[in-house]
Order: sequence, then C-alpha cells, then structure tokens
Amino acid sequence: MMSGSSYIAKDSDLGSQGEDSHFICEEMHTIGVADGVGGWQMRGIDAGIYARQLMNNSLLATLTQAHPHNQIDPMKVLDEAFAKTQAAGSSTACIITLHEDNMLHAVNMGDSGFMVIRQGAAIYRSPIQLHSFNFPYQLGNGANYGKPLQAQVMKVAVEAGDVIVAGTDGLFDNLTENQISETAVTGIERGLHPEDVAWQVAQRAYDVSMDKKAMTPFTQDSKMAGKWYIGGKRDDITVIVSCLLHA
Repeated sequence: MMSGSSYIAKDSDLGSQGEDSHFICEEMHTIGVADGVGGWQMRGIDAGIYARQLMNNSLLATLTQAHPHNQIDPMKVLDEAFAKTQAAGSSTACIITLHEDNMLHAVNMGDSGFMVIRQGAAIYRSPIQLHSFNFPYQLGNGANYGKPLQAQVMKVAVEAGDVIVAGTDGLFDNLTENQISETAVTGIERGLHPEDVAWQVAQRAYDVSMDKKAMTPFTQDSKMAGKWYIGGKRDDITVIVSCLLHA
C-alpha cells in the first residue's frame, strides 16, 4: 500500500497550522486523519493541538503494535492514543490499516472517513456519526465527549489496484463521491504518485470551498436539516490517497 497526503489549512494564508492532522505509516500499511473541533476557539483554545497530539500518539501506538510484527488493530491504536492525549479540545478521528488477507480494518469517530475506489467508481464509503447537522461525534477529555469504544468499526475487502481516499469533512462536505473518484482516478491513470493525486483532490475541494455559489454535499445535508447553506464550505482539508499495489 503506497500512500501520500495533502493538507490545506483554511487560514493557510495567515500561516495557521489549522485544526486537521494526519499520519501515514507505510511500513505497517496504516493511515489516520483527525479534525479538531473548531468550536473550541470561542474558549480561546486551538483544537488543532488536540488533533495533532491524537495523530502523533496514534502513530506511536501503531509502531508499538508493530513489534513483534503484529497486524495492527486500529481500535487498540485509537484507544491507546486517546488515553495519552491530554490536550484541551476534541476531535473526530479515522484510522485505517491493511491486513495481509486484503482486508481493510478501520475505526471511525465522527464525520472524517474514507472511500474505496475500484475500476473508476466508488464501491464503499464509510458511514459517519452525527448528533445532528454539522455536529459530529468527537473524542475529547471530559464527560461530554465520546470515547473510542463508541466509534464505528469496519472491515472492507479490497483488491490490488484499488484506491483508498481518506479525508476530513473539508473534503467530503465539498466534493461528491463521483468528483473525488474522477479526480483520483485521473491522477492514478496519469501515473502520478499518491501524494500528487492527494494534492489534486485537495485542490479541487479547496476550489469548491471558495465558490460562493457551489452546490455541495454540505448544501444537500443542510437542506435536509431544514437549513439552506449555499456555496462551498470553508474548512481545513486533509486528503490521503493510498494505492493497493499488485503483487
């Protein structure tokens, strides 16, 4: 599994690190994304710190599990990372690993997630967890926040040649599954490295996020919730693209 990533912070022009974070552990075929919940800004807290600690601790937990050459359990990774993340704030999280039997094992809390693309079309999209419109489940310290055991656990059969696109809601709120698949597949067919493909997907999501007249998945969700949000959704955008290589 060969992976690459791209990250665009919504306030990148101001030098902000943003509120998203991610990690790639190619050695153990494991990736993860997290989106710090921006509402903490009203309390003067940078939620990106929580997300970055959570993903750093997830990488460390992945490397710990890797010895002696164990297959990674994403729930154990998330549980250990959560226990060691003590920063103020809260975050969504999605961790995905590929086992030797060509099964993706994943755990997801909130509205980050992933999709599997096969032969040019999306064959799987991970479900999301929302309390209500634009209010995702989230991990955090304190009684009002979720714990890893509340996260959804998934297993998905995959094949050589499949493409996995993981991301935060800055991706999935702005681009449809078809738009993501189209952009990713075009890049793969051109022979681009997954990092370059991730950049193209992230850039397309960013362009839509800045379009004040765009009709997006977030637009449709807002309509179903009795609201009417028109235009792209400005947000931090994280994209990881992973290609399952032929033997």
